[in-house]
Amino acid sequence: MIANTPATPYYAVIFSNMRTEIEEGYAETSIEMVSLAEAQEGYLGQESVRDGLGITISYWANLDAIRKWKQQTDHLLAQRMGREKWYSAYKTRICLVERDYGFPF
Repeated sequence: MIANTPATPYYAVIFSNMRTEIEEGYAETSIEMVSLAEAQEGYLGQESVRDGLGITISYWANLDAIRKWKQQTDHLLAQRMGREKWYSAYKTRICLVERDYGFPF
């Protein structure tokens, strides 16, 4: 589903990753992280796809909200598990969205 983001400007965090073959705990943690992110102040939505390469884009009101999410206790644990078990490679990019448009909304 395409996230229904507010008027610009806002921020996008792009998390690109390659998975290992380890599945243990991944699906449950992924669901939990979405739920926790949705509860964070400043969270605006997300989009996620996986076809070999996984890409999740989360949208945030400001940089402070992104910093707080990065430091959220359960998210820190998930990050550690990702590095140790679930991802063979990843890259995170933080971008200011200055303009957006689409069809239909």
